[in-house]
Amino acid sequence: MYAFDLLYLNGSDLRKMPLINRKTNLAALIADTPILISQSFNEAGSRLYQHACELGLEGIVSKRKTSRYHSDRTSDWLKLTCRQRETLPVAGFAMKASRFDGLFLGRLEGDQLRYAGKVDHGFTPDDIIYVRKRLQPLVQKVQPYSERIMKPNATWVKPELLAEVEYRAKSAAGKVRHPFFKGFREDLQ
Repeated sequence: MYAFDLLYLNGSDLRKMPLINRKTNLAALIADTPILISQSFNEAGSRLYQHACELGLEGIVSKRKTSRYHSDRTSDWLKLTCRQRETLPVAGFAMKASRFDGLFLGRLEGDQLRYAGKVDHGFTPDDIIYVRKRLQPLVQKVQPYSERIMKPNATWVKPELLAEVEYRAKSAAGKVRHPFFKGFREDLQ
């Protein structure tokens, strides 16, 4: 577990103290515990952001070290999320009642197709019509994944279509987090 701020200590409200002082108190409080403190870097923000994205991290949070704590958004802190893109095979689609509810994605690892998550954002109404039209001839009864997953609302397809997906990060299991559909990769079909 990582701790990044300390708002109260022994009944005292620390929110009006500068961040650097709150972090000093936090470091002393967790010194002999397995809890880690998030690190501060005196590095150019653009360089740190680029490095975080290259490592596949979700992004960075920048805070002014002299800032007081505010529960709302202020100019004292900034969250920058990385955007990663990947071309992934479509393994199926979901329907909720009669409404399109997204695509199930796969990732090839050798000759094995592993579940890579579901993308249900980024579709326009025209996209949905086009996606359904393209997937209908590929429908099959069995799921194409190497390891069976439980998705009761799934319609499985032959994984012949490739979707371009933008996302913020991957989970430890390799699933895309906060994915957005960007289109089919017709050039790779």
